[in-house]
Amino acid sequence: MPHAGAAPGGHNGRVSHLPIDAIRQPLPVTASDVDAAATRLAGVIEQTPLQYNERLSAATGAEVWLKREDLQPVRSYKIRGAYNFIAQLTEDERAAGVIAASAGNHGQGVAMACAELGIRGRIFVPSTTPRQKRDRMLHFGGDFIELVVVGDSYDEASAAAKQAVEESGAVMVAAFDDVRTIAGQGTVAKEVVEQLGREPDRLVVPVGGGGLLAGCLVWLNAFSPSTQVVAVEPSGAACIAAALDAGGPTTLKHIDTFVDGAAVRRAGELTYSIAAQMAPRMVSVPEGAICSEMLALYQTEGVIAEPAGALASASLRQAPPEPGHVVVVVVSGGNNDVSRYAEIVERSLVHEGRKHYFLVNFPQEPGALRRFLDEVLGPDDDITHFEYVKRSNREMGPALVGIELGDPGSLADLLGRLESSPIRAEAVDPDSPFYRFLI
Repeated sequence: MPHAGAAPGGHNGRVSHLPIDAIRQPLPVTASDVDAAATRLAGVIEQTPLQYNERLSAATGAEVWLKREDLQPVRSYKIRGAYNFIAQLTEDERAAGVIAASAGNHGQGVAMACAELGIRGRIFVPSTTPRQKRDRMLHFGGDFIELVVVGDSYDEASAAAKQAVEESGAVMVAAFDDVRTIAGQGTVAKEVVEQLGREPDRLVVPVGGGGLLAGCLVWLNAFSPSTQVVAVEPSGAACIAAALDAGGPTTLKHIDTFVDGAAVRRAGELTYSIAAQMAPRMVSVPEGAICSEMLALYQTEGVIAEPAGALASASLRQAPPEPGHVVVVVVSGGNNDVSRYAEIVERSLVHEGRKHYFLVNFPQEPGALRRFLDEVLGPDDDITHFEYVKRSNREMGPALVGIELGDPGSLADLLGRLESSPIRAEAVDPDSPFYRFLI
C-alpha cells in the first residue's frame, strides 16, 4: 500500500473565472484564521483517519485516499465550523443564545458545541431532514437544544431561522457563509496535508453552500499551492456553479433535495467570492451516480456514507485524476437513515441502466404473463415490480412492470423483443412525473 510522505508532483490545473485585478483582492478569510481555528478545535474534534482506498485507486490509476470526516463524533465535518463559530462569541452573545438552520449535519455540530460550551440554542430543520439526523441533534444537544421543523428545504428553514433571530436577538450560527464557519471547516485541508506529509495533487471536496470548499481553498493557496481543488456538487443543486456562471450568488428555481446535506438553493456571498477568486474545478454529479457510490462504499469498504458523504468520491468517474497522482477525497458525512436504502438502490439501478419500467397491455386470458416471460425477457433479466388490476369488462388489462437487466447493454435486445411481441408495451420515460413517482 502507498505510504504518506511520497515525493510531491502534479499541477494545480485551475482556470480563473475573474480578471487578474479581481483575483488580487483580499480574501475575507485567511490561512491564519484556519490555523487559529485548528488550535481552538484541538481536543474537541477527532483527527479523522486518512485511508488509502484500493477500489478507487485501481479504477483511476491514481493513489486515492479517503479523508474520513464521517468518523467525527457528529459523523460529519460540520462540527469544525460550528464549534469554531460558537467558541468565539462574546459573553453577551452567549447569554442571548444561538439559532441555526440545518439540513442535519450542521445542526448536529451546533448541538454538540452548545452542550460543550453551555449555550442554549434552537435549530431549524426542513421536513426533508431524515429522522436519524433529527434524533442525533437532540442526542448531542440534550437540554441545551430545541428542534424546530419547518419548510420543505434548507432555504425555507433558513428563512424561518433568520426571522427568529430578528425576534429574539439570538446569534445566527451560519452553516457556511461566515468567516468563523469557513475557517473551522478549512481545518480539513490543513489536517490532510499534515497527515499525508506532502502536498496532494488533488483534493476533492463536496459542496453545498461552499463553506468547506472556501476554507480549503484559502488554506491550500497559502500552504499547498500545487494542489488542484475539485468542487463537487449534486446535479440537482449546483448553486456554486450557478453563482460562478452568473457572476454572483443566484437563487436556483428548483433543486433536488435527495442529497440533503448539499441541497442548497443559493451560494453564500463569502463562499462565492472565495470560489470566484480561487477558481476550483467544478464538477456536478447525477444523484443516481451518488447512490451507486454509496453502495460501493458500503459493500466494498464498509463505509456508511450519506448522499453528501459519497458525493466527492462519486465524481472520480466523471473527472478522473491523472494516473499516478495523489488524490484525497473527503467523505464528508455518515448520517444516513437506513430506511432510505431502498430508494438508494432503486436510483442506482436506474442510473446504471439496469432498471426500466414499462406499461404492458396484457390480454386478459390465461398464459399471457407466461408468454411475456418466454418471448420478451432475456435469460438474465428479472421482473422486480408488477402491478396489475384485472378488469371484468375488458379484453386487455394494463400492468406496470419493472424489469432489472442482467446486463445494462442488453436494453436494445429487450426493446427489440418487445417490438416483435404481439403484447403491446410502452416504456416509461425517466423524465416523466410518473417515473419520478416510482422512485
